[in-house]
Amino acid sequence: MYREHFGLTQDPLGKQSRALFDTEPLRLLKQRFDWLLEHPGVGLLTGPPGVGKTAALRQLTQPLNPHRFEVIYLAETDFGRLDLYRSLALALGLEPPHRRAALWREIKARLREMAEQKHLLPLWIIDEAQNLPNEFFRDLPAFINFAFDSQDLMTLWLVGHPSLAQTLQRAPYEALASRLQCHIQLPPIDDPEQFTALVRHGLKQAGVQQQLMSDSGLHLLLMASRGRPRTASQILCTAMKLAVPKGLNHLPDELLQEAIEALR
Repeated sequence: MYREHFGLTQDPLGKQSRALFDTEPLRLLKQRFDWLLEHPGVGLLTGPPGVGKTAALRQLTQPLNPHRFEVIYLAETDFGRLDLYRSLALALGLEPPHRRAALWREIKARLREMAEQKHLLPLWIIDEAQNLPNEFFRDLPAFINFAFDSQDLMTLWLVGHPSLAQTLQRAPYEALASRLQCHIQLPPIDDPEQFTALVRHGLKQAGVQQQLMSDSGLHLLLMASRGRPRTASQILCTAMKLAVPKGLNHLPDELLQEAIEALR
C-alpha cells in the first residue's frame, strides 16, 4: 500500500534497483570484474554487511553473454568443504561422487571441457565467504591448479565481510592469498554530500517525484544507517509505511525517528 501511496515502482535503494549509485569503489570493481573475465583468476570483494556487495555483482553479471560465461552463485557457505564442491558439481550438471578425489577429478574434467570445447568460462561467485571452512581455504589453491598451474579455467570471486581479508592474511592461507588478482573493498557511504546523492538516486529510481524529507531528516537517516544502503532502504520503507495511516505524503523527522526506533 505504501508503494501506491508514494507512487513507487520499487523500494528505494532496494533489490529491484536497476542502476547502482556510481562510486569510485564500484567503478574499480567493474574494471577488475572485467579483467577477470578476460584473464580468469581469483578476486576478493569485501565490505561490511549492507553496503551492496551482492547487488553490485548481480548487476555486473546480468548483462553477461550466457554463451560465453556460466555464472554460478553460491550463498550457502556454512557447510563442510565437500558440500561446497558438491554444490559446484551440481551447478555444472554433474552427479557428485562421494569421494573428494573423484569429485575434484570430475569437476576439473567438466571445467576443461567447457573451456576447450565450448569456449565457456565458469564464473563462480561465493557469497558470505567469511563462513567458509578453513579446510576449503587451504585446499582451494590445489583445486584451481590446472596442468601444472599453467591454465586458468575458471574465475572465482570470494565475497564477504572485512574479516575474510584478515583471515586470508594468515599463514595457513598464504597460497590462496598469493593467487588473489585483486581485492576490492566497498565501504559505507558516510560522506554527507555523497549520502544525500545516494538517497536521491534511490528515490528517483523508485519513482519518487516530490521531496520527501528535510536536510535534517537526511542527516538522521545517515546517522542511523551508518551509510549502508540496505539499512537506509529499510528505514525509508518503514517510514513510508508509518506515513500511510497518518495521511502524510512526506517523511518528517519525527516519522523517520519513529521508523528508526521500530527497527532497533
